[in-house]
Amino acid sequence: MDPITAIAVATKAFATVKAMVAAGREVEDTLSQIGAWYGAASDFAECKRQADNPPLFRKIVSSKSVEQEAIDIYARGKRLEQQERELRELLLYTYGPTGYQEMIDLRRSIREQREKMVYAQARRRKAFFWNSVTLIAISVLSYVTFEMYSFLVGKIFSAGT
Repeated sequence: MDPITAIAVATKAFATVKAMVAAGREVEDTLSQIGAWYGAASDFAECKRQADNPPLFRKIVSSKSVEQEAIDIYARGKRLEQQERELRELLLYTYGPTGYQEMIDLRRSIREQREKMVYAQARRRKAFFWNSVTLIAISVLSYVTFEMYSFLVGKIFSAGT
């Protein structure tokens, strides 16, 4: 998931939670939306981690400047931090410190599982793609070099006879 989509999902889930609570709904009714928010926040964190270490070709052909990308990630990250503070207050108010800590522990274990499965697989896929692109580029350059060498050797031998 790209960072813009992750932020859009998180913002929509957060707005839904606020609207449901403002309408007098119980926090339990909003837990699925809170879960969607945490999922999108996790996806954004993974996008940020990938942006910190982009592949070589992305560095070369990126349409955004480094400064623009940094500002975008910073602003979106701050928005998520504010939303997380508000959700934390809501959960602390409803379930108390113990309930909130249980949720944090559960979130940590789920994050570890997701990291192992989903994000690791996505990183392997991206690495495979960029390694394939690199291999193809090296193959093409090698072929062109071989053809140039063959052409020059042919010219040298034909000039000598």
